[in-house]
Amino acid sequence: MIRVTNTSRYTTFDVEVVYSAVRATLKAHDAEPCEVSVLLTDDVDIRQLNRDYRGIDAPTDVLAFSMREGEDGDVNPSLLGDLVVSLETAARQASTRDGLSGVCGNLETETAVLTVHGMLHLLGYDHQTQEEAEIMFEKQESIFRLLPDPTYRTAR
Repeated sequence: MIRVTNTSRYTTFDVEVVYSAVRATLKAHDAEPCEVSVLLTDDVDIRQLNRDYRGIDAPTDVLAFSMREGEDGDVNPSLLGDLVVSLETAARQASTRDGLSGVCGNLETETAVLTVHGMLHLLGYDHQTQEEAEIMFEKQESIFRLLPDPTYRTAR
């Protein structure tokens, strides 16, 4: 089950972008059916979460909270985790080359990339080392190319 909640000021944002990115990432990993929740929010809210959970008092683009890590990670294997995406940061990044898509794009494209990126974190990928980063970003790129709507693929 995928749940998407939009509390951002971007009230007309097409959340199907997020559903497609989650489904494509799970399909690319032949993942068992699982629960994922995605919160689309603004910089104020994501900054608070980033401060509370990572000790970084600044907004970020995406946060991933895995339910399969730590000592209780095996309590409910059907729960994959939660993603939080700042549509405000995504919009800023979409207008520059600073976003994960690496090109100027649109909010939908940047949000799709951020969703895939967050999903990969939930599935155990990381980019702390150069080797990890190469693996994760290659996987991210291949999944991004699988997204069904060609308008989401304008970044590549």
